[in-house]
Amino acid sequence: MHTVWKGAISFGLVHVPVKMFSATEDKDISMRMIHKPCSTPLSYVRKCQTCETEVPWEEIVKGYEHEPGRFVIFDKEELEQLSGEKSKEIKILDFVQLGEIDPVYFQKTYYLAPADTGSNAYNLLLRSLTETGKIGIAKVSIRSKSSLAAIRVVDRCLALETIFYPDEIRPISQVPNLPEQANVNDKELTMAKMLIDQLSTPFEPEKYTDEYRSAVYEAISRKVAGEEIQVAPEQQRTNVIDLMSALEASLEAARSGAKPGGTAAAKTPGTTASARRSASPSPASAPTAGEPASPAEAGGMTGTEDAKPKRGRPRKSSKDVPSKETL
Repeated sequence: MHTVWKGAISFGLVHVPVKMFSATEDKDISMRMIHKPCSTPLSYVRKCQTCETEVPWEEIVKGYEHEPGRFVIFDKEELEQLSGEKSKEIKILDFVQLGEIDPVYFQKTYYLAPADTGSNAYNLLLRSLTETGKIGIAKVSIRSKSSLAAIRVVDRCLALETIFYPDEIRPISQVPNLPEQANVNDKELTMAKMLIDQLSTPFEPEKYTDEYRSAVYEAISRKVAGEEIQVAPEQQRTNVIDLMSALEASLEAARSGAKPGGTAAAKTPGTTASARRSASPSPASAPTAGEPASPAEAGGMTGTEDAKPKRGRPRKSSKDVPSKETL
């Protein structure tokens, strides 16, 4: 794993030196923007409208437009001082129960590993959080952005979850058309509870797959091989008028083992062959050598410096799935 941050967790007078690693990765398939008439990848240039010249990164600063056309300028060092990023500290402010935090607050997860000299302090915090069942609420600055964070235990590892500040959460009152009172039919409620009970199961994340990503990989393979792509249109669902009938049909489907709602397991009309195959391993979902196994291997994450388009026409192959440079 690539280290994204180094610093220390502090609570009281205790300092725990740690290294930070991203706990998740984006598996989206990265594609280039192509000029359709000539199939040339587009390039993006940082250009100054006044000087009419390309601007290198070292000449770029940030500015806030306080009036139209008028900016206050900040360089990187000023922003780092304001954010406290130079302190490299994850400061725990309070300890709370994890169940007290609504999931809407959570943003991104990072793993924290002990630094070369911090094993004892790391193990102390890990064991303390495990035995008390608490999590730490902390402040941290990462990449010039200050965030609240929750420090908790994941298996045998400390994890940091960045969380939103309260004023960043939109109130429910802004959601339109919410019913003032939840008035439901008792029979329908009973049927709905029975359906929930039939579909209840332990959470097994490995059984959920990204069918769209598998279908795109398969389409890429076909296009490289020069095949035509034909996808059958999905059958449009009609509005359900009789709610009780829909509940009864769903409950019957759940009892028989079929998936209610017209998923691939139910083999409803309009399901394509590629969509049905996506649930099983295939060259598209598990690319072989030469095929893009992930966006990172296919050219990096979109929006980063590594993902900037390069000039030149894409190179095609009849065997390999195209890399990012050929998409």
